[in-house]
Amino acid sequence: MKYKDTGVDIDAAQDALKGVRAAIAGTWGPQVASDVGSFGGLFRLDDGSFLVSSIDGVGTKLMVALQAEQVDGVGADLLNHCVNDILVQGARPLFFLDYYAAGRLSPDHFKRVIGGMAAAARDNGCALIGGETAEMPGMYREDDFDLAGCIVGQVSAERLITGQEIREGMVVYGWRSSGLHTNGYSLARRALLEGPNALDLSVDPGSLGCTLADALLAVHRSYLAPVEQLREHATIAGLCHLTGGGFYDNIPRVLPAGLGVIIDASAWEVPPIFRLIQERGNVDLDEMRRVFNLGIGMLAVCDEVAPAHLDALGERPIKLGRVVAAEGPLVRFES
Repeated sequence: MKYKDTGVDIDAAQDALKGVRAAIAGTWGPQVASDVGSFGGLFRLDDGSFLVSSIDGVGTKLMVALQAEQVDGVGADLLNHCVNDILVQGARPLFFLDYYAAGRLSPDHFKRVIGGMAAAARDNGCALIGGETAEMPGMYREDDFDLAGCIVGQVSAERLITGQEIREGMVVYGWRSSGLHTNGYSLARRALLEGPNALDLSVDPGSLGCTLADALLAVHRSYLAPVEQLREHATIAGLCHLTGGGFYDNIPRVLPAGLGVIIDASAWEVPPIFRLIQERGNVDLDEMRRVFNLGIGMLAVCDEVAPAHLDALGERPIKLGRVVAAEGPLVRFES
């Protein structure tokens, strides 16, 4: 099984983006300092600092949440995902705006979703300052809803992370994910929840240590705190949020030309939920690495950090690999 078999074509989406790149760039003035494809958009202010913005959704994780009747975490999923996207460029969040659309507004769902979002906003020091709520009968089924949001943060020129300082020989560190986060659910649902052998969300299929619903709906982590702690001991040259596209498509987004990354596949144990998806969906390992985070949600690239400094961190990152010279985009796994 491949992601494309479920109706999600990553290559087609990337080709479509290339087709509109010129139109997008034609709107830019001198204040725009990022390119199409960056995790966050950079807008230079008069004082030399940058506003960093990003927008995203929760995707078909919403379908799992509705099926399991566990919608409380999806608002936090969305906010934390967006915090991580602007964190890649070193920004702290300022404010967030949400978009909630439903076939028929359920006050209970709305309260639980926005409540979780507000709690995550407080945890990240981010103001939830506005949003849009829409009822769209005919566009969505009555009980369905969709969720998206836009974040704006700020970073000084001195704290900006661009990836351009990454060089050969630097070390790649990573922090663990809480699960699938908000990506790959179309493939996960096809492998686990569809067809005559679909699993029951309310039980543990035997390997997870929790119900299948709890494993699939674990809230997307925010990496703001651990990244800022590492920055106290090291100069981070690059950060990468492992979202849609997994390792193969996301890591090249932050690497300068002529560099690649070698990942030690034995550096961490892939969590059981990913192994379950791979086995039941008969998914090739390379496809898994392109679709999912496989238990690692954020990468940092820097010079090697002394063990004593790593021990002083609230959460010690895993040493995953190294930066190497490469003629083209390269992400290779070695055992």
